[in-house]
Amino acid sequence: MAHEIQLHASRTSAAMAEPLHESILPIQSNGEKPHKEKSKLALLPLVFLIYFEVSGGPYGSEQTVQAGGPLLAILGFVLFPFVWSIPEALITAELATALPGNGGFVLWTDRAFGPFPGSLMGSWKFLSGAINSAAYPALCADYIARAIPSISSGAPRVVTVTATTILLSFLNYTGLSVVGYTAMVLCAASLSPFFLMAAAGLPKLHPRRWGAIASDRDWRLFFNTLFWNLNFWDNASTLAGEVDRPQRTFPRALLAAGLLTSAAYLVPLLIGTAVLDVPYSSWDSGFYADAAGMIAGHWLKYWIEVGAVLSAIGLYEAQLSSAAFQLLGMADLGFLPKLFALRSKWFDTPWVGIVTSSLISLGISFLTLDDIISSANFLYSLGMLLEIASFLQLRRKEPRLKRPFRVPLRKPWLIFMCALPSAFLIYVMTLASWRVFAVSGGLTVFGCGLYFSMELCKKKGCLMFGTLGEKVGEMEEEEVKPSFPNFRPASL
Repeated sequence: MAHEIQLHASRTSAAMAEPLHESILPIQSNGEKPHKEKSKLALLPLVFLIYFEVSGGPYGSEQTVQAGGPLLAILGFVLFPFVWSIPEALITAELATALPGNGGFVLWTDRAFGPFPGSLMGSWKFLSGAINSAAYPALCADYIARAIPSISSGAPRVVTVTATTILLSFLNYTGLSVVGYTAMVLCAASLSPFFLMAAAGLPKLHPRRWGAIASDRDWRLFFNTLFWNLNFWDNASTLAGEVDRPQRTFPRALLAAGLLTSAAYLVPLLIGTAVLDVPYSSWDSGFYADAAGMIAGHWLKYWIEVGAVLSAIGLYEAQLSSAAFQLLGMADLGFLPKLFALRSKWFDTPWVGIVTSSLISLGISFLTLDDIISSANFLYSLGMLLEIASFLQLRRKEPRLKRPFRVPLRKPWLIFMCALPSAFLIYVMTLASWRVFAVSGGLTVFGCGLYFSMELCKKKGCLMFGTLGEKVGEMEEEEVKPSFPNFRPASL
């Protein structure tokens, strides 16, 4: 019956007056009833959460030099943001301020195209985020192994990765504000040694080395590494319902995080490539620690290795928060059972989403780093193509939607802005191996099956859903006038 009411709500919602589109959003629930008032996430912790969603520092970016040489690596981090990062951040700023609910891009896609694309978007982005999160305990273990070689392989590595995942997941459970302010401390501690390395390296610069290009270029590695280090700008949108005044806070946070991210990549890259005359093959994951030792001494090498661990903690915490609140948002929209909207009584965090995301990430974390990057990039590319299409569709479908931040471009330039990242996404996808294509195809089939199985469960009543359709039915029975500020039918 709830499923029938939801379908009825989807059909009748089209008849609502256009001005209603300005404020109709899904109810944010705890699985049983609206949760109590809580402190909202402020600007500063949001800046550092976005920073760790996207970057977390230059750790893991060294392979751009290995794959293309200094010139291509520098040009990549200077030009790529204009092709990809800035358009993605602008789209996120507009949609997160227009529709600031938990679930982010899932909510946008559902609003633009309906429930099936919205659910599929959720599957793609959640799986890509889980894969991406799995890289951080593995990266953390790689850096620790440089100081303690005995944990570089075998059972000690498995124990290290597992223990790291459990401890960091518990920290996430303690609250979003705790994670945000922890991210500020982690950023300061993990970035400081790179600026010290820059200060020590300034007298030793040889700028002509910036113009060198690797003779044996690996474009797949180059673009996958570049893409992995500069994407996920939209991930913080999944927790927009937890942000204080998101209409003002999100654009400012995205701008500040963008400036911080650019400095974090370019400063050590410019110093390292101009000071050191080493084979490009040396620029593997973790090389910045060796570079600091060559430039300033072993003390700075050890600090960067410790900083890498701290950065991995921040990266994992930010990604896990995004994934957990995405599952909560999908439960609010009725795409997942009500169980996924449950919050902790002590910390008000979506504990089911945290546990689910952590277990999936742990299972994936024992793959190699390159496999993790390639799989995450492909799934994320599929989701981003759908997100860009949703952005354009909402501009066409709902021109009167209130947009506190609006990308200041007319339609032709808006299409051009979206065409550049779309072309790059398609190019990155063509670089994938047949294994990545096979795995991504299988996960897409899983996403489709998840949607239809959830619809069947709604019809059969075998699982409990906090469907918005049920709320519509209650409102119709009470003859509520169309002015509800916090509610939106599932398929407006």
